[in-house]
Amino acid sequence: MRRLVIFLAAFLAAALLAPQGFAAAEPPDPGEDGDLGPSAPFEHRFLQKTFPGEELPRHAFDTAAAQADRLPTVGGNWALAGPTSIGGRIVDLALDPRRRDTLYVAAASGGLWRSTDAGATFAPAWPENLTQALGSVAAAPDGTLYVGTGEANPGGGSLTYTGTGLYRSTDSGRTWTNLGLRDSGAIGKIVVDPRDPRRIFVAATGSLFNQGGDRGVYRSLDGGRTWARVLNGITDTTGASEVMLDPTDSRRVYAVLWDHRRQPNKRSYSGVGSGVYRSVDGGTTWQRLDALVPSAEDLGRIGIGVAPSDPRRLYAIVGRGPTSTNTFSGFFTSADGGSTWTRLPDDPALAASQSSFAWWFGKIWINPRDALHLHVAGTALMTSHDGGLSWTEEDGVHADQHAMMWDPAVPHRVYLGNDGGTYRSDTDGDGNWAKAVYEPYTQFYSAAITPQDPSRISGGAQDNGSLRSWGPTGWEAYVGGDGEENQINPQDVNNVFACFQYGNCFRSTDGGDTVTSFIEQTVSDRRNWFTPVVFDPADPSVMYYGGNRLNRSTDNGVTWTPISPDLTGGPSQDAYPFGTITTIAPLGRTVYAGTDDGRIWLTRDQGTTWTLLLSGQPWVTRLVVDPSSPSTVYATLSGYRAGSPTPHVLVSHNNGTTWQDLSRNLPSAPVNDLVVSRTGLYIATDQGVFVSLAARTPWFRLGRHLPLVPVDDLEYDPTHHRLVAATFGRGMYEIRTL
Repeated sequence: MRRLVIFLAAFLAAALLAPQGFAAAEPPDPGEDGDLGPSAPFEHRFLQKTFPGEELPRHAFDTAAAQADRLPTVGGNWALAGPTSIGGRIVDLALDPRRRDTLYVAAASGGLWRSTDAGATFAPAWPENLTQALGSVAAAPDGTLYVGTGEANPGGGSLTYTGTGLYRSTDSGRTWTNLGLRDSGAIGKIVVDPRDPRRIFVAATGSLFNQGGDRGVYRSLDGGRTWARVLNGITDTTGASEVMLDPTDSRRVYAVLWDHRRQPNKRSYSGVGSGVYRSVDGGTTWQRLDALVPSAEDLGRIGIGVAPSDPRRLYAIVGRGPTSTNTFSGFFTSADGGSTWTRLPDDPALAASQSSFAWWFGKIWINPRDALHLHVAGTALMTSHDGGLSWTEEDGVHADQHAMMWDPAVPHRVYLGNDGGTYRSDTDGDGNWAKAVYEPYTQFYSAAITPQDPSRISGGAQDNGSLRSWGPTGWEAYVGGDGEENQINPQDVNNVFACFQYGNCFRSTDGGDTVTSFIEQTVSDRRNWFTPVVFDPADPSVMYYGGNRLNRSTDNGVTWTPISPDLTGGPSQDAYPFGTITTIAPLGRTVYAGTDDGRIWLTRDQGTTWTLLLSGQPWVTRLVVDPSSPSTVYATLSGYRAGSPTPHVLVSHNNGTTWQDLSRNLPSAPVNDLVVSRTGLYIATDQGVFVSLAARTPWFRLGRHLPLVPVDDLEYDPTHHRLVAATFGRGMYEIRTL
């Protein structure tokens, strides 16, 4: 029942984001997605980016990035194509203590951004050539900035892009120096002692995928030149998610350890290593606060807060649950610095805010002038004015809260970061929220363009719906949920299609002003998190939709007919609905289909008979038929591999009978998309876009000024000689083709 409630809540939220005229069909059975919560997009990412049955290799992303960096660059400059007003997930905040109204925000996969106008507009403060996956940011009293790379939250699609350690800037983000902790995987928090800026604490969360490494609480006494681990977990899967100082006595330090791990066929967001710790000698020795919660196998993520106006007043929120489920397990307070604790009466609204994924939150923020005025992170921002006895939901902000900070220079001003971006309130977070107006760090899964109107771009965005550029005031969501597949009819700019997770797709004939669901018209047992929907390039009234069976429409998506059996090896034993079609390449009576379990199929008679061309491959990300040579088909494959010679790009010149490897000098990284142009091949990878200008020629990096961010989708406009790249963390970029 809980899974159904959660799914229906997400479905309702999607409906509320859609424009008037939204006609929602009954959603399919969500299966286990309710248990996964925001880890569902991460599960999609993990299963796509890993080699079947293997763990994600340590440093996979940055190793491939180094390989890509050695390739020569051709072409011009990439330019931001939007959106600038939507935003994306913010995981931490820091204020410049020397400059009023100067705020830094860390985007989950979009780098660091600086605002000098109190959070209204942002400019990049992070190098283009470093990983854009961030977990934390802190500012020292002299303005020195520290950034921890790698998001510590295990969800939202970006966690496969682990970090490369800790960085420091002494010039407001213009240049950065690496300070080590490369094996930390993710860094959940950085704290600088305001009385002694040379004394720094780091909560190293650790890699979710690899045991050991740099995890736990680290301390530096020399401004980050050297580090010592001062608190280690009792298991090699335990890291630190939080560290904070007593504001009146910096010898008192509090830390939260969290035991969690993702393996190829198992996930656990709880364990015996989870717990809250206290040090009274500046971090040299530590005591576990067993009076709060004793060690237990099902102990999940814990959030704590220290009241600035009453530093012995602490609060804690506890999550518990097996495997990937953490539910609310109590809200607690301590009046003696954590030695004893009182469990406060359970509040239904607070419990509901944690859903079944309390591991996505684990944050408490306390008004610096009022120890009874609290905010707690949840799907909604929760507020209490009586020290946690009763709670209300804040209106006017996006879902899924991750960061909050009061501005000491402006009374009652507070900043908030969530999955929708950055907000400001001048009433201590009690309503009156203003959203940033320029924050171009949206996480896109897809893009759609049309040669009829180059200004029209749409795309599916993580937790921000399907977005269109042609709304009444610019970019806006026109279908909610997690935005997935988007399409624009190449012959009719007002005929558009958009989906949210698991194949819930909609069609429109008025540019998205009204949309109609068609999932009920399709037939499939399983649908991928990202369900493919494509036009036949020979006739856009013919369309294809892929679940585990391929569906065909001859009336522009109004009605659908299944034309294949199950093209996969069946459902996986994992909670994620594995065993689905991931890519479709039609051309007249010939259709190719690829699956997430590494199969490539061909029909030459519109589905009457099917031929298996390849199997045993990694996740098939894209199939493309060469429009100038219909017997030529390209296939791209995902998966980070540790020393495996398995290709990432294949070509067949005989309708898939035999295949050749085109990977050549590409970085060893997932290839997400491929475009055939008049001048060569373009591919999208986790490390950028690459081009090969002719057969048997090497790959070159395409263009300059594209940040080191995954490119999930690549769209080609031959009429205007341009490519549009959907990036997962920096919005849409475009460039003129060669």
